[in-house]
Amino acid sequence: MRRVVPAALVLLALAPQACRDDATAPQLPRPRAQAAAGSECANPPPGTIWCDDFEVDRLSSYFERLSANTFDRTAGVGLDGSYGMKAVYTPGVSQAGDLKLAFGRSPDPDFVKPVDAGTSDYRDIYWRAYLKNQAGWTGGGGGAFSRATVLASPSWAQAAVGHLFAPEGDALVLDPVRGTDESGNLVTTGYNDVDHFTWLGNATGATALFGSGAVGQWYCIEAHMRLNDPGQSNGVLEYWVNGALDAARTGLNFSGSYTAYGINAVFFENYWNATAPQPEERYWDNIVVATQRIGCGATGQ
Repeated sequence: MRRVVPAALVLLALAPQACRDDATAPQLPRPRAQAAAGSECANPPPGTIWCDDFEVDRLSSYFERLSANTFDRTAGVGLDGSYGMKAVYTPGVSQAGDLKLAFGRSPDPDFVKPVDAGTSDYRDIYWRAYLKNQAGWTGGGGGAFSRATVLASPSWAQAAVGHLFAPEGDALVLDPVRGTDESGNLVTTGYNDVDHFTWLGNATGATALFGSGAVGQWYCIEAHMRLNDPGQSNGVLEYWVNGALDAARTGLNFSGSYTAYGINAVFFENYWNATAPQPEERYWDNIVVATQRIGCGATGQ
């Protein structure tokens, strides 16, 4: 393993969010049963760059995988009892594992190895995962969930980041970040360089996914990050739960006129800075990264 992210930096400088009452959660459509059949990647959605339903072991395709002993491909934990990924949280231990996926042109292709041809500069990306926290889960959202980013140097300096996480409370939070100055000159020097980040304003979702009345069931969570056109403030970061828009940030200047690289990585994460209040688990399935809306079923939603 070449690089391990310092634990203290993973959620540093993320602003606390107010807790959500379960009663405020909107009534959402359930994920379609067809998507839960465990074989989605045999016929992936249109525009797919990467698909992993974990029915086939594709873990070696992720360029980095932290804490494999706590985040494993496991039979019976996925949708409809299929294979999925099980994350095990332990009190006092922040890192419960992650999967780091690269695609498109990379500044470090020998290590940050793309799953596609590695020649594209993606400026508009969708990514989706099914997530379930075990019945009896407590403590809120568990910190990190996912982020898309523009890795701009071999040291992983980031030109832009689209965070989707749950630092406190029971709802996910969008937190877009610029890693350049307003004109587009790269100012970050390494990964999670918070001293040089420009935080563009977060947005808390409406759905209390991690409240006591919501855990123990699957949710289809799809996010979308679109970089701004050079010199404009028209970037987007948004996400849907079971096909319904939950939160959005628009009019973003993600990276000024920066165009050296596009969005080239998505991380699927289980890092909890505060650590779990009790031993508990959550489960992932049917991860897709694509160039268009993915939806929550074989035909979308």
